[in-house]
Amino acid sequence: MQLTSYTDYSLRMLIYLSTNGSRKLASIKQISAAYGISYNHLTKVGHELSRIGLIKTVKGRNGGIKLALPAEEINIGWVVRHTEDNLDLVECFDPENSTCVLTGHCRLRGVLKEAMTAYLKVLDDYTLADITENETMLQGLLSIK
Repeated sequence: MQLTSYTDYSLRMLIYLSTNGSRKLASIKQISAAYGISYNHLTKVGHELSRIGLIKTVKGRNGGIKLALPAEEINIGWVVRHTEDNLDLVECFDPENSTCVLTGHCRLRGVLKEAMTAYLKVLDDYTLADITENETMLQGLLSIK
């Protein structure tokens, strides 16, 4: 399974905001520069993360973004489920649109479903706080002061 860049950027933005400190505001420009990724892409990601309640936006001259919840309450599996547009590994996961002649009779579908369930279960076992325990190192790598 490969996550989309949208989910990757969502997780990176959350990591940055967690590492930035719960009270400090960050800008999308800062996050874009820290990771060397598109400002426009991160703007879209930020909008969605705000819409689903993971970040707060503060408008105005001294505005920015920050986490809307404590890092301990942001579950990685939940984030992946809400930022990935399609978790179907193969087309037969969607029998209505599958063109495979084996759909409904192939055992591979069951094996892949089991693998996807296990994958998501592992992600469900971690929070944003778990993956940012090495905060000091992350701050240095992301040039957060």
